[in-house]
Amino acid sequence: MRDDLTAVPEALALARATHRTIRVNLGWAFGYNVAAIPLAVAGLLNPLLAGLAMALSSLLVVTSSLRLRGSSP
Repeated sequence: MRDDLTAVPEALALARATHRTIRVNLGWAFGYNVAAIPLAVAGLLNPLLAGLAMALSSLLVVTSSLRLRGSSP
């Protein structure tokens, strides 16, 4: 938050980057669920592997989101 209007383009760029990151994260989460849920229902996915895949999926989403911290104008 600043009092000058020159920060508006920077704020818009950050908003675009945030929106793009949200879409990528949702894509990863949706892809994981589309792949893992049918395998788990069919009994083809070991619960230990399913838990590991879920943890890795969450780690991927968090890591992707952390890229926004380094955003610069």
